[in-house]
Amino acid sequence: MTEKILILDFGSQYTQLIARTVREANVYCEIIPYNKAIIYEPGLKGIILGGSPFSVNEENALQADIKAMTAKVPVLGICYGAQLTAKIYGGRVEKSDKREYGRAIFTITKTDTLLDNIATESQVWMSHSDTIKELPEGFELLGTTESIPVAAFKRTTGNPQGPADEQPLYGLQFHPEVYHSAEGKTIIKNFLVNICNCSQDWTPAHFITDTVEALKKQIGNKKVIMGLSGGVDSTVAATLIHKAIGENLFGIFVDNGVLRKHEFEDVLEIYKKLGLHVIGVDAKDHFYKKLAGKTDPEEKRKAIGGGFIEIFDQEAHKIEGVELLGQGTIYPDVIESLSVHGPSATIKSHHNVGGLPDTMKLGLVEPLRALFKDEVRRVGLELGIPHEMLFRHPFPGPGLGIRILGEVTAEKVRLLQDADAIYTNGLKKHTLYASVWQAGTILLLVKSVGVMCDVRTYEFTVALRAVTSVDGMTADWAHLPYEFLADISNEIINNVPGINRVVYDISSKPPATIEWE
Repeated sequence: MTEKILILDFGSQYTQLIARTVREANVYCEIIPYNKAIIYEPGLKGIILGGSPFSVNEENALQADIKAMTAKVPVLGICYGAQLTAKIYGGRVEKSDKREYGRAIFTITKTDTLLDNIATESQVWMSHSDTIKELPEGFELLGTTESIPVAAFKRTTGNPQGPADEQPLYGLQFHPEVYHSAEGKTIIKNFLVNICNCSQDWTPAHFITDTVEALKKQIGNKKVIMGLSGGVDSTVAATLIHKAIGENLFGIFVDNGVLRKHEFEDVLEIYKKLGLHVIGVDAKDHFYKKLAGKTDPEEKRKAIGGGFIEIFDQEAHKIEGVELLGQGTIYPDVIESLSVHGPSATIKSHHNVGGLPDTMKLGLVEPLRALFKDEVRRVGLELGIPHEMLFRHPFPGPGLGIRILGEVTAEKVRLLQDADAIYTNGLKKHTLYASVWQAGTILLLVKSVGVMCDVRTYEFTVALRAVTSVDGMTADWAHLPYEFLADISNEIINNVPGINRVVYDISSKPPATIEWE
């Protein structure tokens, strides 16, 4: 049975970072709401209690039965989890004397296996308004910072609060999962290996073997249909399903008229090389008709999403005996629906297969539900999917439809495709592509006066956009070399009739978004 760590979600913005850190140590983990019943199956090796925006001293503070947990497995409390641990066992948690947010220096006061290979003093990240003023009886201090007396602690053996055979119990007031905690990942790894005795055998190859076997059992001889986009998630999911059931997987890839230049042909060729059975549908005219006259971004999104559903439904009905629908759902999507804050209030209207007709009563096959995006890429590499497909920049579901401001027409799409291809190829040629998280070209509503060959022109303007980011939640504009931008501007203006001006977007997120619409 696969070893597993559970992470209890109390609403912290950092909960997913804990999971990613655990996964990076090749240990499988799942995030569950703090109030969900815990199933103590044989593979469960430990529990991590996450942080929270709430206070343990509030009247309706979020609670968890830590004593019941430590009767079964080791437990590590982080921030709110540490404060809750201290309070439950009789310690004193109070409002901090001063704001404690940001970098701090953690000093080890007592050696412990949790802190193996950690410098006596190291930088950590604080984010809390309460602090632990006094530890409960039977607990000992492991470290402090200049501002707080209790930064790390553990329960000692022979704790009078419970039986002698209870599992190890630790608390950290800081956030080891955050990038700014210099040796935080080592601390979490120590908990996994030294305290929980995890074997660290959850690898892409392991995942593929287990998943293919599970898919064979789930699907059997049934047929699976899947809407493909050329993106990382759908491609990896389709390859896994194909590995399990072969020709019983039927993929549908729709040219919605707002793809990148030559993308339809290029993606179909890659799918062919991967051995996938994919039906390519040229539906550009269908989408242009639906987009005609629409200028509102949300209306355009709905038109593109609705158009996809119509085409997908038509093609699906041409295949007899389909019972299952494959999807590239990944773990962040699952976490959002299970969050302590409840399901997301809104769902993106361009979600590829969301809102399929009720007449399509299909069961779901979601082989990537357990993976984060970076893990999907690692699995894709193990499956032999081309690097250039796995590491392409993110591309919005509505495609160029929301990178053309205002109404979308075939002519505007052609202009933008040509300009964007020059920009993207330039980034690759100058080895800048991998250092940028996402780049794209936007066709603006405005036209401006120019002069070409001694003749006045009145043509479109495009904006180049490039950002650096970790996950897209926040982003900074990429500081591309001026010489590169000058070359790209010249190449676009000289080679794309209809565009006579190029600008570069230097807005960060927030306050701006990555896409313009």
